[in-house]
Amino acid sequence: MKKLIIASLLAATVILPASAALREGDAAPAFKAQASQAGKAFAFSLKDALKKGPVVVYFYPSAFTGGCNIQAHTFAVNHDKFSAAGATVVGVSLDSIARLNEFSADPNYCAGKFPVAADANGDIAKSYDLAIREIAAGKKDTRGIEIDHAAAERTTFIITPDGKIAATVGGLTPEANVEKALATVQQLAQHPSKKS
Repeated sequence: MKKLIIASLLAATVILPASAALREGDAAPAFKAQASQAGKAFAFSLKDALKKGPVVVYFYPSAFTGGCNIQAHTFAVNHDKFSAAGATVVGVSLDSIARLNEFSADPNYCAGKFPVAADANGDIAKSYDLAIREIAAGKKDTRGIEIDHAAAERTTFIITPDGKIAATVGGLTPEANVEKALATVQQLAQHPSKKS
């Protein structure tokens, strides 16, 4: 019986992503990074983005991979709804800016609707207490190109203009992750006192 309980607890810890991630009420670490939108690189600053309203910072494992393609497409399709709620969306991965230039412009994924930032050494992900794992050598993306970087766990943070985390979304399918983030920013828009 004791072994069964221990095994159950271990299994639960394995399937609970974002367990160590920053939580609601925590201060969101400010960051600057090279990002790409519609295939054009620029300097992204979380601090500057927060001046316009809440920011949805979504970490994802790798551009041009199954779940990440779905998540980027879902954010792009819902971009107008995020904008209507006053929110900015930015994706963050350990991809190079060259890969992100292609991903951000691809009409099937980001479609030029929002920026994706390069966290090549994983420092931004680590500052949000996210796990980083190595991708197996030889693993290829959906275009058949080898993935040459590590991956942060799929976790989304909704950050209010005062720099606090309003919600941490992890452990969901890519579509459900976006839906939960959208519901959160819409709720913030309805209750402005919770924004800052």
